[in-house]
Amino acid sequence: MHRITLIGKPGCHLCDDAREIIARVASELGVPWAELSIEDSEELRERYWEMIPVTLVDGVQHDFWRVSEDRLRAALTG
Repeated sequence: MHRITLIGKPGCHLCDDAREIIARVASELGVPWAELSIEDSEELRERYWEMIPVTLVDGVQHDFWRVSEDRLRAALTG
C-alpha cells in the first residue's frame, strides 16, 4: 500500500492548497497520509525550506511547490 507525506509549515497558503488535494485523493483511493512541519525538524527545515510544500509518495519526493492532482493520482494507481 502507498503512503503520502506532506511536508509544509503553518501559515503556508501553498501548503493549504496541497493539503486539500492530498486529502481528497487519499480519501478517494483509501491511501493513508501524514503531514510533517519543517518547524518541528531541523533536518526537514534544512532539506526542504525553499521547496514547501513537498509531497512524498512512499518516502520518495514526488512534487514540490504545487501538487498536481492528476500526477498524484497516477502515481498512486499506476
